[in-house]
Formats: sequence, C-alpha cells, structure tokens
Amino acid sequence: MLKAATLLGASLWLGAANAHLAAWHKGMYCINDVNRSRTKLPHHQGNQGGSDLNSYSIVSPLYQLSFNDWWLRQLSPPDGDFIDLPAGGSFTIEVGSNRAKTSLAYNGRDMSDWPDGETYPEDYNVPSCIIHPNMHAQNRSMAAGTAFAISYQSDIKQVKPDNLVVFSVRYHTPWKRVTSYDVPAAMPPCPPGGCICAWGWVPNGCGQPNMYHQPFKCRVSGSTSNTAIAAPKPPVWCEGNPGACTKGAKQMIYWNQNEGNNIQVDGYDQSGSFKSPGYNGKLGFNEGAQNDIFAGAPSSGNYNPGNSGNSNNPGNSNTGNSNAGNSNPAPPGGSGGGNNLPTRSTDSSADSGPTDTPATTGLKAASIPNNAPSCKKKRRRSMAAADTSLVKKSVLAEGVTSHRRSTRRGTGRDPVW
Repeated sequence: MLKAATLLGASLWLGAANAHLAAWHKGMYCINDVNRSRTKLPHHQGNQGGSDLNSYSIVSPLYQLSFNDWWLRQLSPPDGDFIDLPAGGSFTIEVGSNRAKTSLAYNGRDMSDWPDGETYPEDYNVPSCIIHPNMHAQNRSMAAGTAFAISYQSDIKQVKPDNLVVFSVRYHTPWKRVTSYDVPAAMPPCPPGGCICAWGWVPNGCGQPNMYHQPFKCRVSGSTSNTAIAAPKPPVWCEGNPGACTKGAKQMIYWNQNEGNNIQVDGYDQSGSFKSPGYNGKLGFNEGAQNDIFAGAPSSGNYNPGNSGNSNNPGNSNTGNSNAGNSNPAPPGGSGGGNNLPTRSTDSSADSGPTDTPATTGLKAASIPNNAPSCKKKRRRSMAAADTSLVKKSVLAEGVTSHRRSTRRGTGRDPVW
C-alpha cells in the first residue's frame, strides 16, 4: 500500500511538474532553455543565440533551497530587450505554463485567455485545488496575488534583497494569461544600463508551500522625479491590524527556503486556513502601484532619460481600476508576435482579518554571495525538492509552518497535499 501511494504521489507530481506558472516577456531571464542539461554556462554567455519556443524551465517553483539556488542569478536575456515601465502608467506581461502558451512562440498559435492554452469557465472553481493550470487556488478569489519589484542596479550580480523593492501588486493573480501592473508616477529613471526587476508570488495554501521568483531587465520611461526609492524592509503579517504592517518600501516575500527567509508565520488566518504570506492586504501590500516606497517627496523638474517605450497598456486583462487603458495590447516586449486575447479584470478589494501579532525572521541572505547556478540547474534542484515533498511530508526550515493542507477548521474537507 505504501509503495502504491508513493508511486501515485510521484506520478501526480510528474504530471503537473511542467504545469506551474511564470511571467513571460522578451526582457525576462531564461526565456530560452536551449540546453536542458545541468551544465552551468558562464553568466556572460547569455542564451548562446539559441531559441527554444517550447521552453519551460523557469516555471518550476522554489522550495527548501539554499540561497544560491533560489536567488536571482540567471542567464542574460538578449541585448536590448527590457520591460518598459511608464511612470504613472501600466505594463503588461503574460502568465504561462510554457513559452509556447504565450505570444512569444508560434505567433500565439497555442495560447488562450488562460495560462496553459486551454479554456475554462469564467467562474472556474475546484473545491480541492485547481491544478490545470496550476494556480494553487480553488478559485479566483483565492488566488494569492503577484508582484513586481525593482532594483536600481544594472548588473544582476549586484541585486540583493535589501535593494529590491516591490513597486506593483496585482490582487487575485495569477489567474488569466494577460496581466497588467501599475507603475508609481514618481518612479525615478534607471541607470543608463537599465534596472533589474523581479516577479514573484507565494501560493495561498492548496499544494506545496513554495514560492516563485524570477528576474527581468527593465527600465522606467517618462520619469518626472529624481527622488530615490527607500531601502526596503521585510513585510510582516498584519491581517486586521494595519498599524502593525511594515510601512513604506517592502522587500519581496522570501519563504520556506533553507536560508534567506524574511518572514515566518504560524497558526490560522481569519478564514480558518493556515496562514500563508502573500502579496495582498494580509502583509500590508496595497492593490496596484505602491506609492509609499520613496525616500521623500517627488522632486520637481521634468527629467526624461530618453528610454521611453511602449507602455503596453492592457485592454480587458488582469488589472485593477487604475492606469489601465482600453485598447488592444501589444504583445509583451514590443510589437508583433501574436494576439493577446482579452481577459476579465481582477477584483481590487483588499483582504482583511483579525488582529494578529506579526512574526518575522532576520534576513540572512544579504551577506551571502550571489553565485547561484544557471536557471536550468537551479530549477531542476527545485523540482527534485518538490518531488520528495509530495511523497512524504518533510520538516520545514526555520520553523516555518506548512500550508499544504487547505482545509479549514470545522469544514470536514479532506486535506490537499
């Protein structure tokens, strides 16, 4: 019986291993998975000029890894490709399980409104857990939220947790493929070589308690302020107690890794589910542009560094109610390359809950050298860790409580592992 259960758990994991989700854009790191071996290519070699329209290594989640195995050190994207961040506007990316399911492959032949190229009802709901696509949620209202952060460094090797600041949050995502994020109007210009951005999310229960964290090259256009972004602090759990939330600039969420965690939660949230840190009101993240991240008031003047680009304002996509256009969007990364199908907008209501004492761990990652392996090696290590965790429950690092069980107290529902 144990052997059968183990084989079943492994087969379930293998069937869903390539169905996780990532953000896709021409400015992303690891857009091509040309060589799926464990070979580590030198950082300066980029993707060797190859192009894999069916790449998917970036979608693997990160779980119980060393800092060097999960931090942002990837192969460089092609020269000249950035996400353009229009100050006071919005930009668009695609959420997908595979490059082939986006407009960045096959002229959009295999994409749909949804991240895996399939079709689902608008009120898609699975009481246990939606695994196709693997959004770690039962329905849209349970989607944990995603975020973009920025570091004013042009060299990814100089990016650290203490200079990477969350600047935009989209509640109730990941959900549909086309997703847009709002940019604070006071964003200062990037250095001549551009900035480094990162996209991430942490599942809200419903499956393995992992995280997603991936880098992009980005640049701010239309800047009117030179006021710098403040040094970020770790977010803390503050559901129902706004006064306890981290004020101002916040770090991204680093959770359930073997080292480098910056938050710890325990117990239950107001709904009766195991606490799970996410990019939403429970950690003090507002919907949309994070306008409280600056070191002071916006400076006067009309500074424009000349790096303007297409703002990619979305049509009917995963957006809130600010800075969203109503025209048909260009494919993320520039013109051409397929059609972006419209999706419904997300709900912008904030989460709330009871007063709770915030808990956080000290950040250990800042002093650790940034010499992680390439995306292929790093993601495969993560997949190996995930394989073990779904066969038997493992001990979580640093006392972090697992939220793999999505049951609520008193509901009588079976747990999801």
